Amino acid sequence: MQLGMIGLGRMGANMVKRLTTAGHQCVVFDLDPARVREVAQDGSNEAGIAGAGSLQDLVQKLARPRAVWIMVPSGDPTEKTVDDLAALMEDGDTIIDGGNSYYKDDVRRAKKLKEQGIHYLDAGTSGGVWGVERGYCLMVGGEPEVFNRLEPIFATLAPGVGSIDRTRGRSGEPTRAEKGYIHAGPNGAGHFVKMIHNGIEYGLMEAFAEGFDIFKNANSHELAPEYRYDLDVSEIAEVWRRGSVVASWLLDLLAISLTESPDLHEFTGFVHDSGEGRWTVLAAIEEAVPADVLTSSLYTRFRSRQDHTFGEKVLSAMRKQFGGHMERPSGG
Repeated sequence: MQLGMIGLGRMGANMVKRLTTAGHQCVVFDLDPARVREVAQDGSNEAGIAGAGSLQDLVQKLARPRAVWIMVPSGDPTEKTVDDLAALMEDGDTIIDGGNSYYKDDVRRAKKLKEQGIHYLDAGTSGGVWGVERGYCLMVGGEPEVFNRLEPIFATLAPGVGSIDRTRGRSGEPTRAEKGYIHAGPNGAGHFVKMIHNGIEYGLMEAFAEGFDIFKNANSHELAPEYRYDLDVSEIAEVWRRGSVVASWLLDLLAISLTESPDLHEFTGFVHDSGEGRWTVLAAIEEAVPADVLTSSLYTRFRSRQDHTFGEKVLSAMRKQFGGHMERPSGG
């Protein structure tokens, strides 16, 4: 299939690579012309990639009905890109927002675009910088028929069944979910599911951070000598990866960080939040659902900007590993 990709950052460029390696064709655009040249291999389309010098150029290079995936920061950048792109597209074309937009914005945008005859899908996308190899877990909201038409794109970006054991009780042909992607529901549902995913991610990361902070301080002079332990946190992370109940990809990434730097000296402990945690807590409030752990983990990120602990360095290290998120200079 043919797909337009706007935004060639860490994930956008890797998604193009995964798609074109599988035989799809991509027309790419970024505000940085150098990124377009790099991804498009200086204009060569041998790999199924064509560069575009503007949004208008991108639209003109796509065959109808067009499908364009937007992979830019949420908020104003996404809003402007959707509006500018919609002004160039035609009846039957589709805009896919693969960033971390607020699900209520998706509902509003979809309604507005429908009046122009343009379809809109919101694609919650998880996988970070590792997705080009591992695949991207996708949660898509929008019209079922549009999802079905573009399903080859989602199936290619997703991890596939791979080597993961099937869940006990499942049989027959693997479902979409078992292949790493789902049609979550109507507009907004995709980003709603991804939002809660990220809220849970905050809680899981915080649990690891607090646990390893306790390990790090197990030799505190405030403890009686017989209860002090000089623990190798790198080895603990490593042994937990094998047969432990808490084994997970986040633990794998933490083990990488601790192997590279056991004291995580290169991290200050300033932990940014990208919005989804706040929106998850807001959704919990709106639904009157208690979310103690998720709320607390969000507040810890706020506190990390004033007072840093080893646990917050653990959080920063995990964010860098899975998403390439770098700490802000001097915690600013």
